[in-house]
Amino acid sequence: MFTAAQRVTVVAPGPPTQPRLSLTAVRATRAVLDGGWWPRSRDPVAELPGLILALNERYGPIRQLMLNSHSWDSHFRRLAVGTRVVRAGWFSTVDPGMLIATTERGDQIDLLVVPPEANAAAAAIAMATAADPANQLHAPAILAASRTAPAAERNEGVDPSTVWDNEGGHSAREPSRRHVPAQSANAS
Repeated sequence: MFTAAQRVTVVAPGPPTQPRLSLTAVRATRAVLDGGWWPRSRDPVAELPGLILALNERYGPIRQLMLNSHSWDSHFRRLAVGTRVVRAGWFSTVDPGMLIATTERGDQIDLLVVPPEANAAAAAIAMATAADPANQLHAPAILAASRTAPAAERNEGVDPSTVWDNEGGHSAREPSRRHVPAQSANAS
């Protein structure tokens, strides 16, 4: 349950940071992920506003975020970003290596979340893989392959049939059912 303090709309105390973000150049119907994001910390109030603004520019207004409840230092229900308010949902069932954003139009954006403590080379590899429209790897496999996941979380040899919606939207054996807008934008 959320406390009364967590139910209020949170406003970041300073200007948003520039996100370390790599997005696919064109959204592909069979892509597992839409890109990768490497936050600088586990403080969602510091990290999310810049990401939301970048996603707003690329995909249109973001309405909601879904994040892993154990991967972040704090939780809130609503975050003020510019003149808009974005709802946040915190779930233990969302993979720690994922962030799911929903636009006002209902489009889903699935991002790999590289742990803040990852080294720059491994993070760059993980984000580039996640932003590759031909990529068929899910978040846990990308993090394990790039060695950005803690050793206990590396799942080499993950059976694709065990991968659910919170790890990229669909099993590696199923075709994607994501709505892909006819219009595409350039990568940020």
